Amino acid sequence: MLSVCLCFAAVGVGACGGQDDGRVVPVSQAASVRAVGGMDELIKQAQAEGQLNTTTLLPHWANYGGLMDGFSKKYGIKVVNDNPEGSSQQEIDDMKRYHGQQNAPDVLDLGDSFAQSAADQGLLAPYRSATYNQIPASQKDHKARWYNSYGGYVAIGCDANRVKTCPVSFADLLKPEYKGMVALTGEPTTAGSAFAAVYAVALANDGSYDNIQPGIDFFAHLDRIGNFNHANSSVEAIAAGQTPISIEWDYLNLQHADGLRPAGVDWKVAIPFDGSFAQYYAQAINKDAPHPAAARLWEEYLASPEGQNLRLVDYARPVLMDVMAHNGTLDAALAAKLPTVEGTPFFPTQSQLTTALKVVKTSWPTAVPG
Repeated sequence: MLSVCLCFAAVGVGACGGQDDGRVVPVSQAASVRAVGGMDELIKQAQAEGQLNTTTLLPHWANYGGLMDGFSKKYGIKVVNDNPEGSSQQEIDDMKRYHGQQNAPDVLDLGDSFAQSAADQGLLAPYRSATYNQIPASQKDHKARWYNSYGGYVAIGCDANRVKTCPVSFADLLKPEYKGMVALTGEPTTAGSAFAAVYAVALANDGSYDNIQPGIDFFAHLDRIGNFNHANSSVEAIAAGQTPISIEWDYLNLQHADGLRPAGVDWKVAIPFDGSFAQYYAQAINKDAPHPAAARLWEEYLASPEGQNLRLVDYARPVLMDVMAHNGTLDAALAAKLPTVEGTPFFPTQSQLTTALKVVKTSWPTAVPG
């Protein structure tokens, strides 16, 4: 599933080009709640559908467990979550595989580069949430096809019971003492978090948002010297001692620290100073969603203060965090638990993301063969 950018066009553009000029259009064509006929009407139609199909949402990932439960209880709509261990690319594949079927995903949670890829393929429905105008411009697709909801920083997690001295920088990972220890969550060709790790390492090794190749080269070298661990880092793998060091989002690593503590795992988390990389995860609606009203209601829920504050429960940074802090709707106690970071994060452009993903998909399989 990085990184976490909400992107909507003007209120007037709908999934089928409809105008938001006061006309009520079919919900499958609605580009805003206004075009449906208002929030009450959207809720009514979503409840009539009775179900929302989600995919690849791990309950502990950015508190999706709490969000799915909260949405279901608030609106009385059943949430079906398929393939919770899946990746961003698998979400795109599922939209195509189940096209026109009732079990197709209604909504997507995608790494930004994968969201842009899905948009370029014409798979996503433009939709503008009620809080769209409050989302930073750098976090939006200009055609309203996807938008960020939450994010964090690439961090290094480490099992202090198994690793004598935990690494705090990407450069540290090259030390011989970490042989066979350094893992990612998924493959960077398909998983947004692993892709972000490669980007972060590139920045730490004279790369840039225009040049991700140094990140690929770093992992190729890490593999050659035997430090790279090809196992998929997960809660189960960490608990079993299979992946003692994991490059992952800070909010997931912090969740591991909380969740594994009762099992005796001392999981330390460091945000590397040599390659600070922040990214957010995009939300999107399947253009051919079998439950189009529930899909749009889900987007409204995620973008509301209630949904945004629920992200903080699992250390994810809401995309509207600054806005909510200003207007008094932010849960200050939960926000205070986030790790401190220095400086203002910068984000790659859509063009840079698209180019970088193409480079990774082309070069990674040969450079770091599984």
